Amino acid sequence: MRKLGRKWRWFHRMGSPRWFYEITGGWLPWLIPLAFSLLAIGLFWGLFLAPPDARQGQSYRIIFVHVPASFLALVGYYVLAIAGAVGLIWRIKMSFILMKAAAPIGAALTFIALFTGAIWGKPTWGTYWVWDARITSMLILLFLYLGVMALQRALVSTDTAFKASAILALVGTVNIPIIYKSVDWWYTLHQPATLKLTSSSTMHIEMLQPLFFMICGFYLFYMLVLILFARLEILQREKSSRWVRSLVSEDCVI
Repeated sequence: MRKLGRKWRWFHRMGSPRWFYEITGGWLPWLIPLAFSLLAIGLFWGLFLAPPDARQGQSYRIIFVHVPASFLALVGYYVLAIAGAVGLIWRIKMSFILMKAAAPIGAALTFIALFTGAIWGKPTWGTYWVWDARITSMLILLFLYLGVMALQRALVSTDTAFKASAILALVGTVNIPIIYKSVDWWYTLHQPATLKLTSSSTMHIEMLQPLFFMICGFYLFYMLVLILFARLEILQREKSSRWVRSLVSEDCVI
């Protein structure tokens, strides 16, 4: 019970914009070099050291960006929806801030996934775009991200805008399992998932290792950008508070 109480107190403290801003400031010096180091190692390894694919040749190397971006586009939507649900249920201010920060990041990652997929599709399928079940559902995901962003800015009342966008985000979670299972449920040109939790990967270990670095790097980079966007939103929303004014004055003196 005591441990549960500590976790609950920590959860409520994370709901404080000031506490979130202060604690994440200590994470940044570690996150920045770690994220960029993993991305640099994974990208160099995947593009220059990994062997060519037996069937796809060199064109397969796009997966070292495409696959991590696709993963984070889906995971990021869950972050968006969970933050919205927490905001609706417990009315925690910080959850809506995280939700606003997560939307453009998720939209950018979804666009990267679609764009890199199109680059890979041209030499593989002979066309940049097909109305494939996986690709179409990813396009719907991009529209959901954009819809959440539009709702956050369209309504005059900030609280109403966040509630409306949170509801849309929750409704949109139906699309995530459709994206994941689309290659199994319907006939699709898109290849089945290479990485599965329930079975071993079909990818050669020399290709899998740099992909693992890229996935880890993307996850850390997502966390880094989410924190930075959230910190910026906190400063904008809390600019009239005493602690932000004090922080700004200290920076001006320095």
